[in-house]
Amino acid sequence: MIPKSYKKMHSDYPELMQSYESFGQAAREAGPLSAREVALVKLAISIGSGLEGAAHSHCRKALQAGCTPADLHHVAVVSAPTIGFPTMMRARSWVEDVLQKHES
Repeated sequence: MIPKSYKKMHSDYPELMQSYESFGQAAREAGPLSAREVALVKLAISIGSGLEGAAHSHCRKALQAGCTPADLHHVAVVSAPTIGFPTMMRARSWVEDVLQKHES
C-alpha cells in the first residue's frame, strides 16, 4: 500500500519523484547486498532513526523482498542494545502494525 502523501508527491512533482526513485535504485544496485539484505538494512536504519513511516514502508518492502515476519521481529529486537529497550519496543510496535495488516 502506497501512502496517499507519496502518491500526491508523484502527481505534484513527477520529475522530482522519478529522480528520487532512480537514486534509490542506483544506491541498491551499487553493491553486493541482495534485495532481502537491503530491505533489512533499510528497516534497521528506519528503526534507528526513529522514523515510523519509513519503518512501516520498509517492513512492507521487506515482506515483498521475501523476508519473514520473524526476520522483521529480529531486526527490531536486535536494535535494543544500541537504541535502548523502550525505543526497541516502540520499533517492534511499528513492525506489528504492518504485520497485522499483512496477515488480515
